[in-house]
Amino acid sequence: MSSTQEAGDVFGPGLGPAHAMLRSPTVLIASVGLWGMNIYFFRLFGIDYAKVLKHDLMHLDSDEISAKEMKVTEMRSFSGMNEYSGEDEGGGLSDEDFIMEGLNESASSITWSRLVSLSILWILLLHFTYFIWIDRLHGGPVGAVFSFYLVVAVSIALPFPSLHWLRRATGIVLQRGFELFNPRCSGLVSPDSRYPPRPVPFVDVFFADAMCSLSKVFFDWGILLHMASNPGPMKASAQNILIPSALAAVPYVIRARQCFVMYRVGYLKGDPKRFQHLWNALKYSTSIFPLCLSAYSKTLSPKKEQELESYLIALLVINALYALYWDIVMDWGMMQNPMKATNCGRAILRQRLRFGAAMSALILVADAVLRFSWLLRFSKSMFPSEDSFVLCTQFLEVFRRAIWNLLRVEWENLKQMKVHLHNAPQPPSLEEKVALVGRTSSGKIHTRPLANTGNGR
Repeated sequence: MSSTQEAGDVFGPGLGPAHAMLRSPTVLIASVGLWGMNIYFFRLFGIDYAKVLKHDLMHLDSDEISAKEMKVTEMRSFSGMNEYSGEDEGGGLSDEDFIMEGLNESASSITWSRLVSLSILWILLLHFTYFIWIDRLHGGPVGAVFSFYLVVAVSIALPFPSLHWLRRATGIVLQRGFELFNPRCSGLVSPDSRYPPRPVPFVDVFFADAMCSLSKVFFDWGILLHMASNPGPMKASAQNILIPSALAAVPYVIRARQCFVMYRVGYLKGDPKRFQHLWNALKYSTSIFPLCLSAYSKTLSPKKEQELESYLIALLVINALYALYWDIVMDWGMMQNPMKATNCGRAILRQRLRFGAAMSALILVADAVLRFSWLLRFSKSMFPSEDSFVLCTQFLEVFRRAIWNLLRVEWENLKQMKVHLHNAPQPPSLEEKVALVGRTSSGKIHTRPLANTGNGR
């Protein structure tokens, strides 16, 4: 969270609610285009982002298939059955198969140019819908937003071959969202204690982090639902702001829950670094407190709101510093051994940088500045309206998330490569080659077993 949960001019009559309802689709469209930017840079610097995202799913599925086969074998030996159907309850491809198939590279895959073009098309469609619905048909802002979402949904569902990639992308987003609200790792311990619990895959962690940057979109959706169910001007009250604030807190609650699951996984496996997940959960909890306090203060009088200002600033500073430290050290793997570095650059940056030192340093500085974008609340006079300020902070947060994605995926890729190299079979040493290979006088090579080392045979 990089800024307060500003409500904007959603209370009272006038054009304020119409402009407020325009924020959430605008930010979502910007997120689509910025993910296209991420894909462009991943391909430019040779990072297989799809492989990084689905890496954990592949290993988790492999382990679960092995565990299922062991259970089938036990069932056969116990019941004396010679055959087993082996069909899943859902039948056909599993949800992971669908996700992996959607992330594969192909001629009709999700490319950066298509995402950027789609975001431009959708932003034009959004303003056209608002113009027709409000200025020509004299409708309300709620109807304009629902009309836009309806047009987008119908366009995605059209059975045109050229839109197949868009349907696949929508399916991936819906599937990952379903996994967050109905996670397969819901049980902290597997029902069968002989098998280890299922950790949270990286793709779900990555998706939940993206949702945290869209918490204001969830807030605006709560306002939208309230306005749809209660026609007329929205009154400034704690009851009216409760549901939107609860929806805005959902991404942070989901992410904190993932941290508790991973702590439990680490505890059962004896991981000495398991306490890092608890510190990470605490970081997300520091985002919820200023979010709720900021939204609640909008329902109070200006005098009472000013009284809460100092508490809100303190919470925002704690959250910004905590999150910035976690970004640099934990999410990006920077500043691992600063005391052993020979210069300032090596003290902050990693030795291995796929994006180069200059670009990595630029992203680090930009992330640090954008973490404190909430300071713009002291310069609201530079914005034409309250809603312009809120929209600006929302866009700055999704942009910060976009540049954060670059170093986050890069660091995860480096960690996966390190594990792969560690688990890969090592080539035989010179002594082993001498023991295994002998040469005859004719120059032909024959092998002989290693000398016995004291097994008594």
